[in-house]
Amino acid sequence: MSFASIVMMIVAIVTVWGGLVAAVVNLVRHPEKDD
Repeated sequence: MSFASIVMMIVAIVTVWGGLVAAVVNLVRHPEKDD
């Protein structure tokens, strides 16, 4: 694999997992209220 493809793979992984972690942190700080 070339250097550029490794960098793009790392960027994609950080984007996906970073978004998941941000969503979990947001739910923990502001849980959904039950109706």
